[in-house]
Amino acid sequence: MATTAPLPQDRAGAPLRAVVTGSDSGIGKAIAVALAGGGVDIGITFHSDEQGAEDTARQVRERGAQAAIRRLDLGDLPTATAAVDELADELGGIDVLVNCAGVGSAQKAMDMDFDTWRHVISVDLDGAFLCAQRAAKRMIEAGRGGRIINITSVHEHAPRVGSAPYCAAKAGLGALTKVLALELAEHDITVNSVAPGEISTPITGQEDVDPRTQPRPGFPLGRPGHAGEVAAVVAFLATPAASYVTGASYVVDGGMLLMGPQASGILTDEKWRQG
Repeated sequence: MATTAPLPQDRAGAPLRAVVTGSDSGIGKAIAVALAGGGVDIGITFHSDEQGAEDTARQVRERGAQAAIRRLDLGDLPTATAAVDELADELGGIDVLVNCAGVGSAQKAMDMDFDTWRHVISVDLDGAFLCAQRAAKRMIEAGRGGRIINITSVHEHAPRVGSAPYCAAKAGLGALTKVLALELAEHDITVNSVAPGEISTPITGQEDVDPRTQPRPGFPLGRPGHAGEVAAVVAFLATPAASYVTGASYVVDGGMLLMGPQASGILTDEKWRQG
């Protein structure tokens, strides 16, 4: 018996096709480029930064892979997720979906209006569900298996003051990952999540910053992460080496989550209540 189930390119002799949402910058861009480096053709989505998407496409093509671009506004559901089908059509199919597009929040729950709550939940959870549903239907129809990888957050596992809808959405996406892993296993589709901690990207105000220059005494590894370090885990989950991994959450946080009891035990004030 084979020790690993082959991925689609092993069965058909053709490159994989991946759609990476939110791949115009940050973690999504790093994932798209990393997958392209392994010969995967990439469908790129953006919300407002079309130039960023074009730059991702350039880097993908420089690595010898094909690139296609579509705008994806996950605030316009369910219509917007047709972009997944459009990209799959242009690339000739879809073997891997990486749900990376998302938004955050920085407001306490008691101060938040319902529209803000609903927008974050819609983009981060509803949008990921609908993209996964469209991609999985394509994978099932093709009959060649596939991979769905959801980018969640350490807040899939732990809360943060000021991030109620974000934490709720990421925890929900973590649970959805497990349900889809159960439901799609019979079709040889694996579903996993990758949960980053603080990563040096535009969304954290650290664009083009070397994370080694940003001390974080409270993290065991002492620094934020690099987008490429998240991308490496995603790339692993898209390889034959991960063919028996499904329903798992890979935390990429430099040990941040391990510090809960230690950090809370040495706090000397209540500034943490401010987020």
